[in-house]
Amino acid sequence: MDINNADETELEQGFFLLMNENKLDKSIRIKKEIDSSYIQIHFCVQGDAKLFFNEGKYNVPIEDSKSLLLYNPNQDLPMDIELGQRSKLTSLLISIEKLHTFFTREAGIIHFLNEENRNKKYYADKAISTGESIVLSQIVSHHVQPAMEKLYLKAKIYELLSIYFQPQNNTSNCPFLEHEENVEKIRKAKSIIIERMSEPPTLSELASEIELPVHYLKDGFKQIYGDTVFNFLWEYKMEYARKKLDTKKYNVSEVAYEVGYSTPSHFIAAFKKKFGVTPKKYASNFTS
Repeated sequence: MDINNADETELEQGFFLLMNENKLDKSIRIKKEIDSSYIQIHFCVQGDAKLFFNEGKYNVPIEDSKSLLLYNPNQDLPMDIELGQRSKLTSLLISIEKLHTFFTREAGIIHFLNEENRNKKYYADKAISTGESIVLSQIVSHHVQPAMEKLYLKAKIYELLSIYFQPQNNTSNCPFLEHEENVEKIRKAKSIIIERMSEPPTLSELASEIELPVHYLKDGFKQIYGDTVFNFLWEYKMEYARKKLDTKKYNVSEVAYEVGYSTPSHFIAAFKKKFGVTPKKYASNFTS
C-alpha cells in the first residue's frame, strides 16, 4: 500500500492503535480486515479521509479535526479508508469485551454499551475537543525511549478514551445550540481564530464577524469545544509552535512571531508554562 509512516501497535489483547500519515500529494487507500466484535474510533488530526463501505458503494467522510466511531455487532466492518493528501489519521480498534472492562459501571451513560443497545449498530461523529486534540498531538509526536514507548502510548490512549467518553452537557439543554446555523457560526469562529492566530480578533470583533452576541459566542464555544475562545487559541498556538520546532527548520524567534508573539521572551514564557521547558531546550533535547 502507498502509505508513509503507517504504524500499528497492539496495546493489549483486543486493543490496537493505528497511526497513518500520508505525506504524498495524492490520496492513498488503507485497508484492514476487522470483524464485528470491534469498535472503531477514527480521529482525523490533519487533512481529510473517507471510509468506504459495502465494497466501496458508499462512503462517510471524516473532516479535519473530526472523529468517527463505528460499531456493528451484526456485520463485519472492514477498514477501507481513502486518506487525503498530507493527511494524518489516528485510529483505535477495541473489542467490545475489552471496552466493557473499561466502563463496566459506566455502561448506562455510554448508550451503545447498555443492555438495551449492546446488540445494535452505532455510529457517532463529532468535533475533536481541545483535550482530545492535545492528547492526539502527544501520541502522534511522542519522543520517548523505545523501551518505554508502548507504556507511554497505552497511558495516552487511556487518557484519550476518558476524555472521549466523558459525559458532556447535552446541547438540547442549550436552546441556542439546537439550531445548526448557530453551531456553524461557532465553528466559523474557531476557523477564524486559527487562521488569524498571529493577529486574532477581539471577542467583540469575532462576535460581530460571525453575527452573534458576545455572550452566545462565549457560551456556545465553551459548550462545543469545552474551553474558552482564547484558552483554546493559546493551546492551539503552543501545539502549533511545538510542531514547528519538531521540524528543526525554524528558530525560536521565527516560531514566536508566526504564532503571534511580538517578543520572543513572551513566547518563551508561554511555551515553558505549557510544556515545562523553554523552546530552545525542547528543540535541543526532544527533537534530536
